[in-house]
Amino acid sequence: MARRRKGQPINGWVILDKPLGMTSTQAVGAVRRLFDANKAGHGGTLDPLATGLLPIALGEATKTVSYVMDGRKVYRFTARWGEARSTDDAEGPVTARSDRRPTTAEIEAVLPRFQGEISQVPPAFSAIKVEGERAYDLARAGETVDLAARPIWIERLSLVSQPDEDHAEFEVVSGKGAYMRSLARDLGLALGTFAYVSALRRIAVGPFTESQAISLESLKALGHIPPASGHLLPVETALDDIPALPLTDAEALRLRSGQSIGLLRASDRERLGAIRSGDLVCAMAGGKPVALARLEAGDLRPVRVLHL
Repeated sequence: MARRRKGQPINGWVILDKPLGMTSTQAVGAVRRLFDANKAGHGGTLDPLATGLLPIALGEATKTVSYVMDGRKVYRFTARWGEARSTDDAEGPVTARSDRRPTTAEIEAVLPRFQGEISQVPPAFSAIKVEGERAYDLARAGETVDLAARPIWIERLSLVSQPDEDHAEFEVVSGKGAYMRSLARDLGLALGTFAYVSALRRIAVGPFTESQAISLESLKALGHIPPASGHLLPVETALDDIPALPLTDAEALRLRSGQSIGLLRASDRERLGAIRSGDLVCAMAGGKPVALARLEAGDLRPVRVLHL
């Protein structure tokens, strides 16, 4: 039997505008096949009923996924008042109804409660593990899922529009781990009614914005690389918030081999600039990232080596 081909060493980020109805895993698989990449991952799950930015890491970019997932995210979602659903979105059956519809003034009045650090209970239909099982698997099997509240950060929550009395559109800037479905559900309860997310779009993730995104249809129309490679962003694009530190070729060779570099000479102080002990840096040589490294007691120690 012939061995399955592993794909090519393609490195970089594809910022996909994920279509409605596709899972994040399916989207990653589709992009991986288009680029014939040997390795792929994504920078933060989007529900099947959500659209928008799904950053997909190929090759060595998978080593920087956590830095994208930890970045801030911007969403637009529509809350549908008067109904609660088992999934907190349009996919699940209705579990409760209310005739109450909040006014603009009432909505604006409760928004400050949902900004800053708040406590949020994730949806029962989520990928959070409960005793080794995914919560959504337990919920689909009819089991009661009780998830603990967790602290999240909402930088900004604003009312964008009210198309009619049943719907309101919001824009949210949040940190890691915030669920828009839970936010809509809790907004409804705070307003004396019920609510679920009827539409959700992510418009920014970490350093990535809609201006960099491409639809799956457009990507498929370009065919295999090299045409599609015009939409492959460099690995270091995900590391914009991390200071860059230039290395000599000899230093880069040491770091790539997993060895630390001493940076205690007087000449090192100028290139270190504002970088201090404990800081994470993107070590660069020849215009390419060599490694994510941390400065500790005068030594630059590799954290994740990048083979580019």
